[in-house]
Amino acid sequence: MKKAGMVAALVIAAVAAGWWWSGKGKPAEPQYRTATVDRGDISAQVSANGTLNPVVLVNVGTQVSGTVRRIEADFNQRVKAGQVLAELDPALFQAALAQSSANLANAQAQLALAEANAERMRTLFDQEYVSRQELDQALAARAQAAAQVRVARAQVTRDQTNLGFTVIRSPVDGTVINRQVDVGQTVAASFQTPTLFQIGKDLTQMQIDSTVSEADIGLVKVGQPVKFLVDAFPDAEYSGAVRQVRLNAKTEQNVVTYNVVVDVANLDLALMPGMTANLRVEVETRPDVLRVPTAALRFRPQTDPAAERGAAPRGAAVHVLGADGKPVRVAVRTGISDKAHTEIVAGELKPGDQAILADLTVKKDNSSMPRGRLF
Repeated sequence: MKKAGMVAALVIAAVAAGWWWSGKGKPAEPQYRTATVDRGDISAQVSANGTLNPVVLVNVGTQVSGTVRRIEADFNQRVKAGQVLAELDPALFQAALAQSSANLANAQAQLALAEANAERMRTLFDQEYVSRQELDQALAARAQAAAQVRVARAQVTRDQTNLGFTVIRSPVDGTVINRQVDVGQTVAASFQTPTLFQIGKDLTQMQIDSTVSEADIGLVKVGQPVKFLVDAFPDAEYSGAVRQVRLNAKTEQNVVTYNVVVDVANLDLALMPGMTANLRVEVETRPDVLRVPTAALRFRPQTDPAAERGAAPRGAAVHVLGADGKPVRVAVRTGISDKAHTEIVAGELKPGDQAILADLTVKKDNSSMPRGRLF
């Protein structure tokens, strides 16, 4: 009985070992995620970010200093050219104008006296009662008095202009986008003109000031169509066109970018200044071309005898499933890409081929590894 039991145990162990080696020990057949090579449209695009701004944004300031006495325009208000936006306290400028006007009157009185003296001296000179020198002095005094009148009149004009500057008017028709002053606030225009209002001339026509990297700027041309989204309306896609590619480069942290200006129609006034736009410039579109998923161009088999010998062929290639279920390398020449798909312009690839995107066994092997920190 013992011998029979031992024989039975050996048989069971042999069967279990055979089952283990046949199931667990045998490596699984390679399994791949594939996609069908087909024909379709490809649109190459350049992605960028930008900010929506009015085409014409006017900064309204003041050329004189003073205290804001009155505000006539507020945020989002429509204004006309010449309309009063604000007014500064004119008391000091009125006093300066009164003083210069008095100086002008005094200079005119001095001129009248000098002209009378000059005429009197000319009469006396003709009668030989005064010398030529005295006549010349009288004529010079009259010329000086006339010059003083012109100086006083210029000062009056200057003071009148400064008094007019205390009334801030809109230079264009538009919408008040920003107001930076309040009643009672003092503005100083000693060194630079302070900005009191910002007026967008026509908000039905906007522009996007976008930044494009130097790697993509060579593809962007004037007139190319643009599609963009804004966070405020994620379900709406807007369109525009490239108006200008500016030459002034900007460098930040060793990254060179260029400003691309995009024209945008905003007839319903839904788009607001300052919104961030995520835009795509449609560089080139090719209809009905042979295409593969871009991930297929990045796939490389885990076991490639040529690669192991250090003689892996160079150039773009797509691996397709062969008749035996193994990857077969197909050399190709690529064209434009829209990130998801890439155009195939040459090679033996044809529609219907199963292009390999990934090796699923690699993921399975990684998922079976123990998790946690290794010491």
